[in-house]
Amino acid sequence: MTTAYEAVRAELVQQPATWLVTGAAGFIGSHLVEELLRLNQKVIGLDNFATGHLENIVEVRDAVGDAGQNLTFLVGDIADLETCRNAVQGVDYVLHQAALGSVPRSIEDPLASHRANVDGFLNMLVAARDVGVKGFVYASSSSVYGDDPNQPKVEGQEGAPLSPYALTKSINEQYALLFARVYGFHSIGLRYFNVFGPRQDPNGPYAAVIPRWIDALLNGTPCVINGDGETSRDFCYVANVVQANILAATTQNPDALDRVYNIAVGERTSLTELYELLRDGLAELMPERSDIATLQPVYGPFRAGDIRHSLADIGEARLRIGYSPTTPVAEGLDQLLPRSCQCSPV
Repeated sequence: MTTAYEAVRAELVQQPATWLVTGAAGFIGSHLVEELLRLNQKVIGLDNFATGHLENIVEVRDAVGDAGQNLTFLVGDIADLETCRNAVQGVDYVLHQAALGSVPRSIEDPLASHRANVDGFLNMLVAARDVGVKGFVYASSSSVYGDDPNQPKVEGQEGAPLSPYALTKSINEQYALLFARVYGFHSIGLRYFNVFGPRQDPNGPYAAVIPRWIDALLNGTPCVINGDGETSRDFCYVANVVQANILAATTQNPDALDRVYNIAVGERTSLTELYELLRDGLAELMPERSDIATLQPVYGPFRAGDIRHSLADIGEARLRIGYSPTTPVAEGLDQLLPRSCQCSPV
């Protein structure tokens, strides 16, 4: 039986469109660009390299071959309205991924997070509204659930934000709904739950846990687990996120618009369990590195602003946009770890 995403992919190949991907040189953005190019789409990528890397775009071009000719890459900052206006010219669909991520980063520098995540988001909304794009999809975050204790997380049952980053994403959602009510400009928000996969940067103080721990294990250095290890997350492989973005942008279901959806797998993994999956997976792939199998984590204090547990109810996304995650955590790690080993230290 053909899935909703398979049907959409087939339609796009036959009827190419023009897409703008903001944050195109970032982790998630570059995967969106790659998939769209493989589907014969014309893609405009926008990034200011605050957290993205030109190497990601180079890798995408190498991966897609001749289809790379359909990519136009723009260097610019979404906090500048004219940059946004220029980027949306002739665009059918916008996949807005550009943002300053990381809860700790936002706590240390709330002004920078607000500028990128709120001012930049509003600029993109205005620019896209003014040219009348067919579809506008934006990246929200599971952090908007804040101190809501309920599990799993269900859209419409949010708590108080626990960080400036969470607040910026909540503001995004409110602005998107306001634009629908006031201007009739429709959009869809996707609340990502701990996305992981290739091209995720392991470096810097705000690196996500999976690439940071893989890098540490390959270098034989201890992994630091914040808290007691029982903190849990709904880790989501990037291919699932790519599917959700394209389904949301192209949906023909009017009841799907002007909503936010949890994008995850619906599985909860504790940090200790995650560490063991990474360590044991790398040890199996690299028998010559006998040291990896014996490495033990170091437990540190809980991190300010972190949610204790996070598990998604993905029923609304299944119902309204046809989202059906194809890659659970273990399978995602099976795809990621061999690529990580290829880049391992000598």
